[in-house]
Amino acid sequence: MMHTRLLPLFALLSAFATAASANATPDDVCVVIAHRGASGYLPEHTLPAYRLGIRLGADFIEPDLVMTRDGVLVARHERHLGASTNVSALPRFAGKRVRRTIPGPDGPQEKDDWFVEDFSLAELRALRARETRPEVRPDNTAFDDLFPVPTLTEIIALLAAERARTGKVIGLYPELKEPAFFRGRGLDPEGALLAALREAGLDTAGAPVFLQSFEADSLQRLRPRTKLPLVMLVEGAPADAPPLPLPDFAAIAGYADVIGAPKSLILAAPGFVSGARAAGLAVHGWTFRVENAYLAEPFRR
Repeated sequence: MMHTRLLPLFALLSAFATAASANATPDDVCVVIAHRGASGYLPEHTLPAYRLGIRLGADFIEPDLVMTRDGVLVARHERHLGASTNVSALPRFAGKRVRRTIPGPDGPQEKDDWFVEDFSLAELRALRARETRPEVRPDNTAFDDLFPVPTLTEIIALLAAERARTGKVIGLYPELKEPAFFRGRGLDPEGALLAALREAGLDTAGAPVFLQSFEADSLQRLRPRTKLPLVMLVEGAPADAPPLPLPDFAAIAGYADVIGAPKSLILAAPGFVSGARAAGLAVHGWTFRVENAYLAEPFRR
């Protein structure tokens, strides 16, 4: 029996009619993106979580992509694997635990963990996904250690299968995580992403795909290589910090089509939406969840 909890989805207002009626204006188009899949129900970034998000009505699914040692794009929200998989329970990989620098909300930080860049795809196949926020989603831990880590190719195949099953086109909204880090290791995340899309026939203008990154350099590398819409992601200030200045919308519009921002920034920064649109950018907001941990107190249940 399906859980009765409501699904936290990533909803956005899109200026691209990729999943909307041809008669709709940009301001009419409300597109729902399953952020990391149906992460309120199942461990994030697994094929069952993506599939459930689609069946609950999502127009797009959003996989975060990192790279294995042998250059395969796989779905994890971050490079370190300790929280999102069962790697710590597998003695064969004990020797792969190392201390490395990772991005953090307050700047780079050191982390003692297992990292995807040290695993080949064959080794990664031995791992199984776990719920990353058990304190918020304790029910999801019932699915720990059941689902493998999917590749981008497998995710694209899932979208094709769901289209064949329902006739509905489901879009893809992938994010390259730390692409500069992987390029520094001799890998090519942008090239691998575009090659996978090309093989699936999803690399043409009008395809139901948005490409996103927090790294401007990555989008600038993609811009001359694809006609797909590019999304520049920006962070907001911490809750107890002064508001950040508005982004340089004109500069971003030189290489991106969309600016993606946390809803807190969009709501708190006067002129954010109007400034972005004046520069020719659409605005996509994230993340919209119904769980009490992410709701203002008046809205909690």
